[in-house]
Amino acid sequence: MPVGIPKVPYRLPGEEDASWVDLYNRLYRERVLFLGQELKSEITIQITGLMVYLSMENDQKDLYLFINSPGGLIMHGVAIFDMMHLVKPDVQTICMGIAASMGSFILVGGEITKRLAFTHARVMIHQPASSYRDLPSGDFIWEVGELLRMREVITGVYAQRTGQPLWVISEDMERDVFMSADEARAYGIIDLVAA
Repeated sequence: MPVGIPKVPYRLPGEEDASWVDLYNRLYRERVLFLGQELKSEITIQITGLMVYLSMENDQKDLYLFINSPGGLIMHGVAIFDMMHLVKPDVQTICMGIAASMGSFILVGGEITKRLAFTHARVMIHQPASSYRDLPSGDFIWEVGELLRMREVITGVYAQRTGQPLWVISEDMERDVFMSADEARAYGIIDLVAA
């Protein structure tokens, strides 16, 4: 039998009695967000919408984005990354489980000094990819050009935010590079390992 989303008591300011709200709504009130799936339109819109709303509510208090994601479409990752830098509050990124592909791009996008991973978390970087099958040749050429432009952007962001030389990032992105939390810290993707 499915458990569903647990309910927790929460007392609104000025209220005498607590009401029951679902767990995630309660965590959102504490500015805690979760990316726990592949990046698709729906989760991208939810996370970016919550960032805007919480920023409007209080632009001084940090947001906490917990990541356990295999990645996903490039533009969804870029959308979340851009929103993290648009909103005024700092966005702390926390890797639990895995931050792979665009998940690691979002992880590295957290406020520098406020990016962390749990001890047993894994981080993976690799080159942006696309599916070329079933494309007419003109579309194929356009998509390759766009993919190369996005690779330059993503490589530049990793280099700027990790402190690694551009050629190191470019070379490492040629294949899947899995890192432990300590290796990700040494690489510059995160700043701290949570014990």
